[in-house]
Amino acid sequence: MASSKKARSPEECDHLLGEFLAAGDLGAIVDLYEVGASFVTQTREVRTGRDAIRAAFEPLAATKPRLRSNIVLTLRNGDNLAVLYNDWTMTMAGADGKPVEMTGKAIETVCRQGDGTWRFAIDDPFGRM
Repeated sequence: MASSKKARSPEECDHLLGEFLAAGDLGAIVDLYEVGASFVTQTREVRTGRDAIRAAFEPLAATKPRLRSNIVLTLRNGDNLAVLYNDWTMTMAGADGKPVEMTGKAIETVCRQGDGTWRFAIDDPFGRM
């Protein structure tokens, strides 16, 4: 069941993503993305639309990883568009049960919605590697 929490600022998109990943709440993760949003996988495949984004996140959400975001810069264009530079770290259990850590330098475009909340339009977790 998707959470009723919504991002009220550009930066909150990343913070809620971490919260929803840790809970394994796939519905809430997908709801953080616009209907036609694009997500870039680690293998550089672009997944567009919520169904494709759901499929990309499903195996990761099942591991309930811990995501720590470090937003180093937020660039705004007016009141409805922002680009986030996020240096993140994620920890999850590996196949052997031992912790595995990943890091990335994301570049993310988020847009304000008609109700004042924010959603990802483009999410590239490895965009600045």
